[in-house]
Amino acid sequence: MLIYLSETVVWWHWVALGLILLIVEMNVGTFLFLGLGLAAAIVGGADYMMDLPFLKALLLWIVLSVIVFVVWIRWFRDETVSTTGQSDHGLDTPGTVTEAIAPHRRGTVIFDTPVLGNTVWHATSAEALPEGTRVRIVEVNGQLIEVKEA
Repeated sequence: MLIYLSETVVWWHWVALGLILLIVEMNVGTFLFLGLGLAAAIVGGADYMMDLPFLKALLLWIVLSVIVFVVWIRWFRDETVSTTGQSDHGLDTPGTVTEAIAPHRRGTVIFDTPVLGNTVWHATSAEALPEGTRVRIVEVNGQLIEVKEA
């Protein structure tokens, strides 16, 4: 079987496979076939220049596909923006207490920049915070923000 493939598969078969995989990628949109198609096209070019045996071309295609996937995963990995639970906003957002906060009770805080689209939030704290105290976010719990003195 390998002898038959070595004798019959030529460089343009790899290029055609690459184009077919790229067309499949355009219809699927998962980026899975993009790496496979690019690797097949590169193997077709290498086979055109060096007349590779089928087994070496297949091995080159597998290696290039793995390299493309590793690069893809490292390049487009979604980095964690913050550790604020549901929020993607930074913990360093300063605000001012407008309604005094008793320990483990609700009060009101106005933040300098919007947090999740709003500047006025109900907030709690482990310590008593009088009006006018500058605070920063400790944690976001649903619709309630825990703060501490800045």
